[in-house]
Amino acid sequence: MAEPDRNPGLAGDCETLLAVRDVLAGDGEAVPNWSAATPMDQWDGVTIGGSPPRVTILDLKGPGHWKGLTGGIPSELGGLANLRELHLAENGLTGGIPPELGGLANLQYLNLGGNELTGGIPPELGGLTNLQYLNLGGNGLGGWSGLTGGIPPELGDLANLQYLNLGANGLIGRIPPELGGLTNLQHLNLSWNDLTDGIPPELGGLGNLEELWLSGNELTGGIPPELGGLANLRSLNLGGNELTGGIPPELGGLTNLQYLNL
Repeated sequence: MAEPDRNPGLAGDCETLLAVRDVLAGDGEAVPNWSAATPMDQWDGVTIGGSPPRVTILDLKGPGHWKGLTGGIPSELGGLANLRELHLAENGLTGGIPPELGGLANLQYLNLGGNELTGGIPPELGGLTNLQYLNLGGNGLGGWSGLTGGIPPELGDLANLQYLNLGANGLIGRIPPELGGLTNLQHLNLSWNDLTDGIPPELGGLGNLEELWLSGNELTGGIPPELGGLANLRSLNLGGNELTGGIPPELGGLTNLQYLNL
């Protein structure tokens, strides 16, 4: 970058990305073209914006972009203070999700789905108060264990969240009733995990919800009649669980429903 002394923030972002480039790439076939010999505005997947300029978007999604990232997610990415979007989906990234990502106060989109990540979901992600989109799904496909442990109740603090996908992992335990506080949520996918206990009736308070997918778990008990209050729901998938009891007549009030799987 030109005149680094005049913009120490962007210079720090540059140093961070140069330091983590090979960690992200692992032994993959494709390596981002990040180099001190190449201007930052020409770096693969890097968007610079704001005044003073900083790195605001890091987009290294797999198919159709830069395939073959097989390393880990470096904790140093948590130092990109102005980052608004982080897209690392559909690669072969391994290891855990660094809790340091929970310090990205400006982050709105976090897409880590379709990798081979393992370990727990850091509760620190609950501090991303500007987050609108969170995709950690599909890390357990292809025989991988995926993300394990429980769903942190701290995710219920993401008041601006509209999209939450934790499906196709190895998550266990109950669905936190705190998720019922995500009043802006439109899409909730917790399918194909090992979740147990009942469906929290608090999910019936998600007035903006359009898709609720809880299939392929070990959920027990009855279907909460409170789900009948989800006036905007278009898709409800509760199949492949251990639910019992009757079908609540309140589900007949879901006048926008297009898909129902019990």
